[in-house]
Amino acid sequence: MLSVEEYRDLVLAGIESLHPIELPLSEVDGCLLAQDVAAPWPLPSFDNSSMDGYAVLQADIAGASAENPVTLKVIDDVPAGFRSLETLVSGTAIRIMTGAPTPDGTQCVVPVEMTDGGTENVVVSASVDFGGYVRKMGEDILIGEIVLRKGALLNARSIALLAAVGQARVLVIPRPRVAVMSTGTELVEPGTPLAHGLISDSNSFMLVAAANSAGALAYRATPVQDDEEELERALNDQVHRADILITTGGVSMGAYDPVKAVFQKLGSAEFYKVAMQPGMPQGCGSLGDPGIPVITLPGNPVSAYVSFEVFVRPALRKLRGLDPVSDRSKKVELAVSMTSPEHKCQFARGRFIDADHVEPVGAGQGSHVMGGLAQAECFIVIPAGVATVDAGAVVEVIDIREGR
Repeated sequence: MLSVEEYRDLVLAGIESLHPIELPLSEVDGCLLAQDVAAPWPLPSFDNSSMDGYAVLQADIAGASAENPVTLKVIDDVPAGFRSLETLVSGTAIRIMTGAPTPDGTQCVVPVEMTDGGTENVVVSASVDFGGYVRKMGEDILIGEIVLRKGALLNARSIALLAAVGQARVLVIPRPRVAVMSTGTELVEPGTPLAHGLISDSNSFMLVAAANSAGALAYRATPVQDDEEELERALNDQVHRADILITTGGVSMGAYDPVKAVFQKLGSAEFYKVAMQPGMPQGCGSLGDPGIPVITLPGNPVSAYVSFEVFVRPALRKLRGLDPVSDRSKKVELAVSMTSPEHKCQFARGRFIDADHVEPVGAGQGSHVMGGLAQAECFIVIPAGVATVDAGAVVEVIDIREGR
């Protein structure tokens, strides 16, 4: 029987980062940047107003106040996207909107709130320092400056920066395409009336959602019955559509499970027992030629989800060009005592009492108890070789709250 760490190493040994491809900005959220990006122009690319107001010479309004206002002649009106052909001279002002280029001669902008808002003449009732409310060309980013380095994980903020410097397409390591397939003759689609002995397929929906939250582009294949020919057709259909295949079910010692036979026929999958609870039966390898990675998970829903967090998430991170080890683990204090199978690493469902304390959750830790899984915020990790953990002990937890 393999340890959790030994099996994780086996899974990751069969995973390589995806090759970089060029994608439009609309498709790079969550991707790893595969090139340095330099600014072809400065930001801002021209001097512009940071406020709706009036471009003026600073000397004209230096002493302005509510008790001693200054009146200036308005000689032009400049909305954003346009520029004035007029040049400011003493005694004049140009009405200007936020983002509009500042006219020649501008020394500062008086916000409209400091004026009477006039259109032919404007009364200024406060002073502004030299350069006030003017965004200077290049004050954010200089021309030629590297704005994002290779290896940056792209998000809404960095994508906005790429757009601002004119990058319509960039070279990235793409989000992996993940095919998720449940197996088992007992499975039916949600919404189907359940005859005796049948169950509604939940694993595939769970794993698609989990893979998407882990930065993949996952899709669900139709559940496959325990029939070797049907399973072989279904698997062959995924070889050219996915970067990795995740299956659930059919990896235990059951007499009617065809998954092992078909994977060994079509690829190089091997099956193992891992010293963990839940999730002992596992399998990994490749499918097809040259082959895509395959990870086969147990059919019990809690086992499948625990296995996703412990084995699949690191594999997806490696495909994305990231460090397989994420920052979802932390040390906290256990609020109550717990027991654990001594020869296995237990991943018990838990919830945070506060930032530094956890407790078990749900009606037991069975691999079928989905109510507890839905309530869980973390997995409490009790390592192999430990049979009891006292209240107050410091334990490792894996934070499974979304968005973390």
